[in-house]
Amino acid sequence: MWRSTTAPICVVLLGPVALTACGDSTATTASASATGTGGATVDPPTTGPTSTPTTSGGNSGETATTTAGSNSESNGMTTGGTAPSTGGPTSATATTGAETASGSTGNLSGTDSTTTNTTPGTTGGGESSTGQAICEPGDGGGGGMVEKSFIWVPSEDLNDIAKIDTQTRVEVARYKTGPGTESPSRTSVSADGRFVVVNGRQSGRSTLFAANIEDCVDKNANGTIETSKNKDDVLPYMTDECMIWEHVWPYAGQFQDGPRGTTWTPGTWSYDECKYVDPKLWIGYQAAGGVAHFVRLDVTGTVEETIIVPGWNGEGYAPYGGALDPEFRPWFGGLRGEFLRVDTDLDPITVTRFTPPPETQIYGFTVDRDGDPWFAGCPGPVSTFNPETMTYTSAAGSNANSCHRGIAADEDYVWAASNDPCGLAQIDRKTKTLIQFHVPNPCSTAIGVSIDAEEFVWLVDQEGFAWKIDPDNVGAMKPMLIAGSHYVYSDMSGGQILSVLPQ
Repeated sequence: MWRSTTAPICVVLLGPVALTACGDSTATTASASATGTGGATVDPPTTGPTSTPTTSGGNSGETATTTAGSNSESNGMTTGGTAPSTGGPTSATATTGAETASGSTGNLSGTDSTTTNTTPGTTGGGESSTGQAICEPGDGGGGGMVEKSFIWVPSEDLNDIAKIDTQTRVEVARYKTGPGTESPSRTSVSADGRFVVVNGRQSGRSTLFAANIEDCVDKNANGTIETSKNKDDVLPYMTDECMIWEHVWPYAGQFQDGPRGTTWTPGTWSYDECKYVDPKLWIGYQAAGGVAHFVRLDVTGTVEETIIVPGWNGEGYAPYGGALDPEFRPWFGGLRGEFLRVDTDLDPITVTRFTPPPETQIYGFTVDRDGDPWFAGCPGPVSTFNPETMTYTSAAGSNANSCHRGIAADEDYVWAASNDPCGLAQIDRKTKTLIQFHVPNPCSTAIGVSIDAEEFVWLVDQEGFAWKIDPDNVGAMKPMLIAGSHYVYSDMSGGQILSVLPQ
């Protein structure tokens, strides 16, 4: 990846917006202390973990097409398994369960119908359909990524999502995410940057938008794509033709049950096209009885897989965060509870569940390019897990009394938003040591962290603004105003997925 200090031209994926500019006015080292900041709405109360999870999962070749009106999927379901011991995994074969979701779509064309690959980066063979070697994943500077980089910032109070050009820091569009009270929060961007999904915690709704005009759908067949053209041009819900589909999941109906954790897989590698095709999307929500559901969809909105995990341990909340590892396996973190890996490389698919030590207190969640999950503790330190050695490590110097929120990892550092005190923790990824704690000015309620296609770090504050940060010159961070209240912990710019692709 490369980083530019000048504006426009084309890059690779997604990223945010900004306005005024001031620097990193206060910075404290690992040994320094700081006081708390102004109050903000915290999603769940700040308490410790509750129960130990039980095991089970789901897998079947389920397919269901979302059409205008409703969407139903129905297959047999079996459950069972044993609870994992603290710190260790358990594995269970997954089965697909009965599920009903309402939804609507446009007719998205031009997508492939191949299945998800089990070997990262390839469809096998290394040859095109003509028998000629074309390119391997990582060749050619990224293998077909998109030309623009955007960050997508949802506003929980305005029920919309802002699309921001990360290079110009200009909000180029804004879309309604639902018809009413949605409380949109988690977002995730496809590896090619073409699509973003946003989850509504209050409504149980997931909505997909196209980033490029050529992927939008002329639903009224008038020869024109009606879509938002700037931050003030917000069309009524379902009238913006860059909204492709929605799903309302059969969640348990309460705010804590709505979809949160989400991640994409890049799809399969096409040697003919020298790029990944047919990306898949994974979303987690909670059904009645504390049963977590993990669903896999394609870009048309077709549900291909539903994995059932009873006894989900996340303080009563749905799977809280999602990320992808270098084997293209989705991981999901639970709020101050368990986390799991969806073993898509196995047939049948299984899930492996882990219970971290109590001091971990998982809030924000990500996976780095080595395949190691990282946790933002609230309250608790920033910590990480090595799946090979089955060991947990707290970052030296990380404040165990802070409420860390969003978290993201680049090649060198792990970045975690913090409340009490407000700021951004910069941690050396290899040594697992706090480098510096940065305090932007202003800093109200630091929430989301995401890394864009050029490897700039974005820190989103709940109180209506964000910061674009050069990791080599943090003090020169640039802020921008973004209307609304932003409660987001996810990969808003697609950088997490890009980081695990073959380089």
